Amino acid sequence: MASQTQGIQQLLTAEKRAAEKVSEARKRKARRLKQAKEEAQEEIEKYRKERERQFRDFEAKHMGSKEDVAAKIDADTKIRIADMNRLVQVQKAAVIQDILALVYDIKPEIHKNYRQ
Repeated sequence: MASQTQGIQQLLTAEKRAAEKVSEARKRKARRLKQAKEEAQEEIEKYRKERERQFRDFEAKHMGSKEDVAAKIDADTKIRIADMNRLVQVQKAAVIQDILALVYDIKPEIHKNYRQ
């Protein structure tokens, strides 16, 4: 009977060691997965930065920098405003004369609904 108890004790001890080994293996697996995820995240970030740099280079090469575009827009705007101001000065006198002619050209008439 003592050998049977000793056999059970050995089985329990073996089961406990097996559970510890499984637990340790799970922990190692979790650490490896976490490390792999971190490495993948770093690689993704590195790739993203490289692609952004390539895009900025492409954009600068083909479109110019944002400052250049803004300066070009400002220059175009100033030219258009100057043209509009010039046209206003040229047309101003004629428009004023037309408006005054319409205001001064009064034709008094009796309204058609007026009853005498």
